[in-house]
Parts: sequence; structure tokens; C-alpha cells
Amino acid sequence: MMVFCIFLVLLVLICINVPIAVALAVAAIVGLVVTEGVGSLVTVALDMYDGSTKFSLIAIPMFVLAGAIMNAGGITDRLINFVSSLIGFVRGGLGMVNIGVSLFFAEISGSAVADVAALGSVMIPQMKKRGYSGPLAAAITSSSASLAIIIPPSIPMIVYGVSANASIEQLFVAGIVPGLIGAVGLMSVAYAFALKYNLPTEEAFNTRKVKDAFKEALPTFLLPIIILGGIFGGFVTATEAAGLAVVVALGLGFYYGEISFKRLRTSMIEGGIQTAVVMLLVAASVLMGGFLTRAQVPQELAASMMALTDNKYIILAILNVFFLVIGFFLHSVAAIILVVPIVVPLIQVVGIDPVHFGLIVTLNLAIGQQTPPVASVLITSCSIAKANIWDVSKVNVYFVGVLFLVLMLCTYVPAVPMSLVDYFYR
Repeated sequence: MMVFCIFLVLLVLICINVPIAVALAVAAIVGLVVTEGVGSLVTVALDMYDGSTKFSLIAIPMFVLAGAIMNAGGITDRLINFVSSLIGFVRGGLGMVNIGVSLFFAEISGSAVADVAALGSVMIPQMKKRGYSGPLAAAITSSSASLAIIIPPSIPMIVYGVSANASIEQLFVAGIVPGLIGAVGLMSVAYAFALKYNLPTEEAFNTRKVKDAFKEALPTFLLPIIILGGIFGGFVTATEAAGLAVVVALGLGFYYGEISFKRLRTSMIEGGIQTAVVMLLVAASVLMGGFLTRAQVPQELAASMMALTDNKYIILAILNVFFLVIGFFLHSVAAIILVVPIVVPLIQVVGIDPVHFGLIVTLNLAIGQQTPPVASVLITSCSIAKANIWDVSKVNVYFVGVLFLVLMLCTYVPAVPMSLVDYFYR
């Protein structure tokens, strides 16, 4: 009963527009005071500090900053030119360019919202000029950004890894194959819309132009080589790879001559703001996690679920529905922080691999970023496209369908996400 009351307090605070991090902390403090007395608050500040200063979490500000520097240093523009030279000759190729560059950009920043904010401001106006409707341009940009968070690096995966005590490197590897499958699916839907609305091709395929664009963009490929090669090769951890990504992004920005100290300052401020939001959530979650653990909520949930069924696939179906619903109302990081510590004992009991489950959670919350009322990524894309959210949602449902199919494939065919993990680590 006490736990129910605490969650009711949390829900009320969120509904009256109290920031989620503050609501989490207040609800947890209320629970601790009621159950253990005022004396339990002595270590609150220290607990929040310790929980938000784990080495793995340093990767978050580093990846966010690397993405901001990419955009400020002209790296993004060169990626767009290169991908456009490769597939711009296909009908509706600009939509596919959007998807391809989005995957690469999020591979550096790890943030879907940062992806939409940076690329959407460039790609959406260009798409509208070429005959794409505002809702279609917004839907392509939004869905591809959410898919991209399962491709390394990924801020939700980092937070999940810390919350579930799972290997962040293995989570990154698990997202590669599903991410590529999803990208092909999104491009297929974009192509179908291009045929339906007779959207234009960008230009005829030109080998010389591809070579020139490749030569210009070649230095930017150092970023994925450092991140993926370093992690796969066991040379660096995810956190160390994030630091290297910042250094390389800075070097490329100065190499291209398009980054100034003013732009760098703006990038650092943007990265700091995004990081502060995430880290405040992490710090607040430590209090809630401590309260839930002392109240034995995870253990009670596991026992209740096991009383219903011990079939892990049925349990996965139930958890899929649960996380899809949670994704409607909470941002991905907040949902992971709030729910994952509760369900981890359950997945351990039924024998679900925590890395496999981490990818399932991330995909569920990627879909949640596309579904109102919260839909942070979708709303950002709609704002840039100046399109009504419901008009965009009518188009976006087809792209969300691709994300859902990838989710089902990863849930019930574990080899899809886990084959590379087994090859490299087991």
C-alpha cells in the first residue's frame, strides 16, 4: 500500500508539470521519511552524489559533446553530401539520406533528441523544398533518430547498463544488427512514400562526385573507427571511447576550418544542458531505487510474476506491453531509471540475458519517443517542420510499425541481437 501511495505522489507531481527528476526525488524522500523516519535522510545528498559519479556515466557528457562539435564543425554537412552522392539518384533519395546520416550522427552523440535537433534543422527544410510534405519529412526524421539510439553509442543503453549492472560494451554490440535491419525497413517505407507521391530524385549517379564527396568526408570516418574499433578490439572502454570521440571531433572541426571558439562555446553549453538533465535524473533515481529495494518491491514483483507463469517468452511479452505503455508517459532515461531496477530480479530468475533484455527495453522506449503524449523526439521534429503532431503521427505510424517489427524480431529471435555479442565476447 505504501509503495502504491508513493507512485501516486510521483504521478501527481508529474501531471502538475514538476520536472521528473524533482518528482522522483520528492516521492522517494516522502517514502523514506514515512517508512524509516527523518533520520534516513542524513545520507541523501551523499547517496545522490555517489550514484551520479560512476565512471561509466562519464560517457554521457562526452558523447553528447562530440555530437555537438560534429554539428558545429561542418562534419555533419560533409556526411550529408557523401550519403546524398551515394543514394540521391533513387526516387525519394533525400529521405533515405536523412535516415543514413541520422544513424551516423546518433552513432556519435548517442541522443535521439540531439539527432533530430541537429539534422532536422538541415534536412527538413531541404525535403520540403523538394516536394516532401511537412508531416512526411518530420516522420522520417523522427523515426530514424529513435532507431539510431540502439546503434552504439546510446545514452539509454549506458543508463540501462549502469542500472542493471550489465556490460555497456556488449549492449552496444547487440544493437548493431537490429539497427541495420531497422534502417533498411525505414528506407523501404520512405521509398514506398516516394513512389506514392512521385517525389523527385536528387541527381543522376556520378562516380566522380561520389569520389570527391568520399574524399572530403573521409576524415570523419575516424569517429566510428575509433568508437567501434576501440570497443570491439578491447582497446578502450565505452567511457574512454567517448573521450577519444571528443578529441577527434575537435581535431576534425579545426581540420575543416569551420569551428571557432564561439561555436565551440555554444556546443559545450548545449552538451552541458543535455547532460545536466540526464545526470539529475540519475541522481534522483538513486533515492527511488534505495527506497524500492528496502521496500522489497523488485522481489515481490518477481514472485508475483513467477506465480502466474515461468515461461520467459510470455514474461517478455508482458514486459514489452509494460514498457510500451511506460514509454507513452516517460522519457527513455527516466523510464529506465524508474523501472529497470524493479524488473532486473525477475529477468534473472527466468534466465533472460540482461544484454538481450537491455536491447528490448531500448527499442520499446525508442517507440515511446514517437508516441504522444510525451514523444520528445516526435515533438522536436514537428516543431522544426512546423507540422501538426497528429498529422505527423498519421504518417509516422508506418515508420513506427518498422520499429515494432524490429522489437518483435529481437524479442523472439535472440540470435538477431546476440549473435555478434556471442562472437566477440562469449
